[in-house]
Amino acid sequence: MLRILYTTFIFSISCLVYSQQNVQNVVNNPLLRHASVGISVVDITTGKSIVSHNAEKSLTPASVLKLVTTATALETLGDNYRYSTEVALDVDDPSRILVIGSGDPTLGSEVFSENRYGFFINSVQLLSKTLSKNQNYSLYIVDDLFGYEGVSPEWTWIDIGNYYASGTYGISIFDNSYRLFFNTVDKNSCPVILRTEPVIKRLTFNNELKLNNTGRDNGYIYGAPFSYERTLRGDIPAGRTSFSIKGDIPDPGMLLGEILADYLNKAGYKVNNVETAREDYLKRLCSPKKTYSYYRVGQSIFTQLSHPLYEIVREVNVESNNHYAEHLIRTIGRNDVKDINENALDAGIKVTAEYWKSKGVEISSLLMHDGSGLAPQNFVSPKFLTDILTYMHNDSRYSEAFISSLPKAGQEGTLRNFMRNTKYSGKIIAKSGSIGGVQCYAGYLIDGNKKYAFAVMVNKFNTTNTQVRGIIEQFLLSL
Repeated sequence: MLRILYTTFIFSISCLVYSQQNVQNVVNNPLLRHASVGISVVDITTGKSIVSHNAEKSLTPASVLKLVTTATALETLGDNYRYSTEVALDVDDPSRILVIGSGDPTLGSEVFSENRYGFFINSVQLLSKTLSKNQNYSLYIVDDLFGYEGVSPEWTWIDIGNYYASGTYGISIFDNSYRLFFNTVDKNSCPVILRTEPVIKRLTFNNELKLNNTGRDNGYIYGAPFSYERTLRGDIPAGRTSFSIKGDIPDPGMLLGEILADYLNKAGYKVNNVETAREDYLKRLCSPKKTYSYYRVGQSIFTQLSHPLYEIVREVNVESNNHYAEHLIRTIGRNDVKDINENALDAGIKVTAEYWKSKGVEISSLLMHDGSGLAPQNFVSPKFLTDILTYMHNDSRYSEAFISSLPKAGQEGTLRNFMRNTKYSGKIIAKSGSIGGVQCYAGYLIDGNKKYAFAVMVNKFNTTNTQVRGIIEQFLLSL
């Protein structure tokens, strides 16, 4: 018996030494000479650390932060939570049609294989049972649930205005993004703007785009929330009769209202005015002591429900959907703090920290500025991530929904090329994260009796993300 225990002990020590050597291979790699590296690998069966390096050091997570957002959303909202968008009449003015948003990011989304204009078709069909073609109507879009700041104050200017940094409000439509189409056949001129899909009235562009022969899309759209003036910079491929880049819709609530008005007018109803709750909301902020009641819900006409939260969470983690993630963090906040005058993003960040602290997770390394990981000033430690991963695997009521939301390495989503054609293809499920100078992976390695939660975070490197990914892959293969 003693001999067996001794052999087991020697084997365990050998494995530990081997693992630590592999960590040093990462840390001492010449390509990461100037980088900050954090690693945490935990056996989720025993809770013991397998290997670590700077495990409690706060590092920029990029999109790996979505693990925190989605786990918190499932824990606080439940996996079957659904958003609703209601169409109703104002009880005090039946000629006033209300569209009341609850922050649904899936309305008209291209993520799901449904008619993107289904909301408008259904609304008109049901409104036609109540409205008169002999009366004038107005539309009031209630999109104030999250306020109107829209984007994190820590997001960078190069991102704001692009589809992956779209604003987040009580109403979302078409993923809050549009496509801008160009003709780039004439290589001696600037790209010619053709159209946007959908059409957005009043939207204008200062076109500073150039053409390239690399075939790569390096085009960026710059613009502030609610501004209809956009600037185009960078370069896009030459020689195309139709090439598109994506930007964020300046005012999603107004666009939804204008499209619904068009649908109603085409059906023979007279809609003379469209407005959102934004001006009324800003007035309320300036006069907090006054009580305003801008509408009262009367007859309910139609309510559209979103896909359940577990499907939304899977989209966030498999495709790294920033837009959905930003809606989740604000929904977490507004679910706790009902006052729409309070900042929903700040509330969501606070709830997230407090929730994990209540579960015994050390939160001192966590600093969030958004729910998607786009802000470079987000910080979290590898250990914090493996603590959450361990909890979600072992203790969460929503363990199945969370784990199934993660893409399989070498097979799905943003991990389609990660660990491809290796022994761990399909056996690692994880979230990736990358922005300038940041490359991170966190998730699970499950191979027979080997069940690990891991987080590998590399910051401030001056090589390519592809090379850093290769280094991380070799480390994981050594486990």
